[in-house]
Amino acid sequence: MSKRDYYEILGIDKNATDADIKKAYRKLAKQYHPDLNPGDKEAEQKFKEVNEAYEILSDQQKRSNYDQFGHAGTDPNGFGGFGSGGFGGTGGFEDIFDMFFGGGGFGGSTRRKGPQKGADLRVDIELKFEEAAFGKEEDIEINRMEDCHTCGGTGAKPGTKVKTCDKCNGAGQVQYTQNTPLGRFVNVKTCDKCNGEGKTIETPCNTCHGTGKEQKSRTIHINIPAGVDNGSVLPLRGEGEPGEKGGRRGDLYIYIHVKPHPIFTREGNDIYCEVPITFAQAALGVELSVPTLDGKVKYNIAEGTQTGTVFRLKGKGVANVRGYGRGDQYVKIKVEVPKKLNKEQKELLQKFAEISGQEVHEQTKGFFEKVKDVFGV
Repeated sequence: MSKRDYYEILGIDKNATDADIKKAYRKLAKQYHPDLNPGDKEAEQKFKEVNEAYEILSDQQKRSNYDQFGHAGTDPNGFGGFGSGGFGGTGGFEDIFDMFFGGGGFGGSTRRKGPQKGADLRVDIELKFEEAAFGKEEDIEINRMEDCHTCGGTGAKPGTKVKTCDKCNGAGQVQYTQNTPLGRFVNVKTCDKCNGEGKTIETPCNTCHGTGKEQKSRTIHINIPAGVDNGSVLPLRGEGEPGEKGGRRGDLYIYIHVKPHPIFTREGNDIYCEVPITFAQAALGVELSVPTLDGKVKYNIAEGTQTGTVFRLKGKGVANVRGYGRGDQYVKIKVEVPKKLNKEQKELLQKFAEISGQEVHEQTKGFFEKVKDVFGV
């Protein structure tokens, strides 16, 4: 059975802000919550749909994948799918508790702090037109958190030990039972002694002050493929901030900005340029030297070429970023009319006009016949 659109489920449009999404979710989750609709299978199903929609649309990366690829973009075997917390992920049920208990019940978060992916990083780089067309390798500098070089990431001063928290026994959470009008709830909150870490450090490291992390500058070598365009984004997996509780590193996203070219413009993998020629060259024909990304090439212009004529140079465009050949180059001819003529030039053109007047060009003749038909003159 096909899935409903997530935006439709929450009753919002695709331009909805994060606040709009959360507001719509809270309203619907409360409306269809199983505890408020005991035995109502339809409400239970809608509750699951609402949680699933919120799981995707409340996450910026998952929402972007969904907007671009639809439900295929949420496939856990493709773009990441749902979080480890099941159909509601790690955000849905926490917000349910927020509604009933005002932000975590007895003063703490209800979220279990398991492995968490590190934060993603972004770097913007600027490329020349040719660099984007042919690709480039370069080194970039980024600042990110790394394991502390002094304590190796433990957070404890070298020579001292990290102890298991005696309040939560290393779980990072403690449980409380609460009786409510909706029934009896077992509420879980973050351990306030170890702040959910499950361990305590009696003597913190002097370098990182117990965090186990320090900021370092790193040089990363990147290989920009041929064919990237303005607005392209290159992901480097695992080059972001470190994860927590054994979670994997975040990713580094390279945002490409391409400088405009003085001659060429680009549309997809094709490039365009305009080549000026003189009236005499257009009338008599000429061998042109045409600029391309690969250097100049020769092209013969036939006599009588009109301004606006476009010819194609096959395979002289930009490489396909996936490696499937190259686009083409389209060259538009622009016949330039001289603005200033000396006496001899004027005399020659007047003579040319007199000679040409004996033979009216078919295109010119047709134009004046149309004028006569329209205006009767």
